[in-house]
Amino acid sequence: MKFYFIRHGESQANLRHEIANRGLRYGLTPKGRQQAEELALRMQGQAIDQIFTSPVLRALETSIILANRLGVGYEVTDALREYDCGCMEGRSDETAWKSWQWLYDAWVIHKNYAERIEGGESFHDLRARFVPWMESLIEKYQDQPLNIACVGHGGIYTMMLPLVLKNVDTGVIERFGFDYTTVIQAELRPEGLFCTEWNGHRL
Repeated sequence: MKFYFIRHGESQANLRHEIANRGLRYGLTPKGRQQAEELALRMQGQAIDQIFTSPVLRALETSIILANRLGVGYEVTDALREYDCGCMEGRSDETAWKSWQWLYDAWVIHKNYAERIEGGESFHDLRARFVPWMESLIEKYQDQPLNIACVGHGGIYTMMLPLVLKNVDTGVIERFGFDYTTVIQAELRPEGLFCTEWNGHRL
């Protein structure tokens, strides 16, 4: 059983430098759609059986392009949604991004997992929707040779992949990062789920 954790293509929100982690407001840019098309070409040899996607438009559009080109179905799941930044949603000003950085530092550096931006999610909230979902997929399909693609976001992956991948930590993430349409390949072994390749870099 293999997983492919994929970041979406470039979106209008990325160009606007706006915190836009909810709903269907901003989709892919023309460059983002081209990135998704190129991603589909790269993924053709992986025999993907199923795609799961965040409901946020930029991920959803990336998944639809993948699904159409690969001839597989896709399913929307809240587990892959980008983490909610509460009252900073829809903002692009310096104060908003300072709040975003404060929250990142609180979780990643200081391990203060209960912190949240007003109206947004805590690290505990992310874990409660992501980790059980991953565990349920593994339990359901662990005896089947399936290839599952998960299309999500850099933020949710930064926080959650170290919890489900045995050989990934913050250092690995800082080293390789999450560019648009990054693909993180992982395989299930008897001792757990391990990352085998990070956007072309073998682990």
